[in-house]
Parts: sequence; structure tokens; C-alpha cells
Amino acid sequence: MHVRPRRILVTTAVVGVLAVTSACGGGGDGESAASGSDPVASAKATAGAAGAKKQPSPKPPETAEEFLDRAEKAMAAEKGWTFAVRGKESLVLQGQTSGASYESTVRRTLAPDAFHSTGTITTSKGVRKPEEIFVLDGTGYVKEGTAGWKEQPASDPEMKNKVEDPVAAIAEFRSYLKESGGDVTLTRKGGEVRLQVSVSSRKLPQVRDRAYVKTAVRELTPTLKQLRSAGVSATEDQLTLSSLRQTLVLDAATYRITSHRFQFGFLIPYGAQSITFAQDVREENKGVFEGSIELPADVS
Repeated sequence: MHVRPRRILVTTAVVGVLAVTSACGGGGDGESAASGSDPVASAKATAGAAGAKKQPSPKPPETAEEFLDRAEKAMAAEKGWTFAVRGKESLVLQGQTSGASYESTVRRTLAPDAFHSTGTITTSKGVRKPEEIFVLDGTGYVKEGTAGWKEQPASDPEMKNKVEDPVAAIAEFRSYLKESGGDVTLTRKGGEVRLQVSVSSRKLPQVRDRAYVKTAVRELTPTLKQLRSAGVSATEDQLTLSSLRQTLVLDAATYRITSHRFQFGFLIPYGAQSITFAQDVREENKGVFEGSIELPADVS
């Protein structure tokens, strides 16, 4: 699985509009005194009402960058979020398929910046193995099955391939805009806003330098190493990226992340045939998380 480079998001600015209303009577000085009102206070209130101006409503976002700005603020407005994650990957040769699926619940806080997931890996043969992951202060902690906790830097490629961080997709798409803005498409339909990058079938050397392709290559690397040890001699330059699509979906009204999906496939030459490697990871927002994330006592 893949990780998004995370960062602490800025706090949402809250803009309040104060509406001042007043009702004025038609009496003279004697009438004001009789009712117990203060002429000076009344004059100040009247001046305040006349001078108060309604704050203009924020301009609706139009560009991909503006939608990402709103999404960043919307997600940072809460302490944390809960996501449901489902992933699968497969390796196919001559009609024979091997692979695994993954399901987890991810909890992500922004202040402090922390990540926790609990899930299960299921192989194509039906073998199930629990997995739990923490990421705090730049360090990842992984526990698979009955093994003990394994600690390694969050920047390690192996750790990056295990951690799912939907919130950081915002930063990812910012980098895509900066790198090659024309690759990012923006569509609005109903109550959704979709930002997407995609690649049709291309030889890997033609697109390898794109950031979203680099993520797919990193995901493939462990499998490619295993294939080489089994006698598959194909190099990266010989691979074909058969497809890639990364999609970030926002709620059109609140700008919160609704879902995030990353899917891709590679063709790996093997004699006169090709081995197919594919991965598909989906993340869905399940709502606000108000708790805290702390390492368990048995983490050494």
C-alpha cells in the first residue's frame, strides 16, 4: 500500500458576520426620559447600526488550487478524521493469479500530527493476518500477525508502502499542480468535486518522472525484486504502465474529503508473454475523530 507525505494543516479561519438591528420610537426628549432610555447610548447604537457593513461572502472556488485551499481548511477545522480503507493487488501470469486484499480503519489527527490504522491482510489463498500501524514524530511502528512491533523511519520506502493517509492527498495534488498543472483535471457533478490525474498505456520511461507515477513504481518495486529472484530479468525501462488513475473527491458544499482512490497496472515482459501487476486502493471518509492516538505500552 502507499503513503502520502503528511503535514500539519493550517487552522481554519472563522469569519463571523454581526447583524445589528434597532427599533426607534417617535417621541421627544421628555418621552425618552419617561421610558428610562439613555439618549447618549441610543445615539451610539444608532450610529453603530448605520456604520455596520455586512461582510462579503467568500468567492466560490473555481480552480483546482482554490478547491485544495478550501479542502485544506475544511479538514484542519476538526481534530481528526476516520477513514475506511480497502485495497487489493494482484499478479497474473498465464491466467494464474496471486495477490492479496486489505481492509483497515484509519484514524488520523492533525494536532498533534499522528496516524493509526488497524486492519487485516487476506491472501488469495484465504490466509488472514492482522496488521496494526502507528506513525508519530516521523517514526513508523508496524505489527503483523503474532510478531512483535517493528520500528523504522516513516520515510523508509517499505513503511511508505504500508501507510494510508487520505488527508495528505491534498498536498499530493498541490505538488502535481506545481509540477505539471495540465495533468490535473477538475470536474463538478451534483454534490461532488473531482480532481484527477491519469495515464493511459505508456512505456514507463516516457512518464517515469511524474510524481504520481513514481508512487506507483515504488509500490511495484518489492514485487519486481521478488520476480527477479525467480528469474524474471525485465528492467524498469522495459515495463509498460498500462493504466493509472488517482482521484480525490470533495464534498461540493463543505469541501471535506469524501474519498480518495489510487489505481494502476503494469505489464512486465517475460519471454514472449507479460506478467500483469495491478493495485487498487480506496479510502472513504467516515467522519470526525475526536480521540487521541498514543503508542501502546508494549511498543519497545
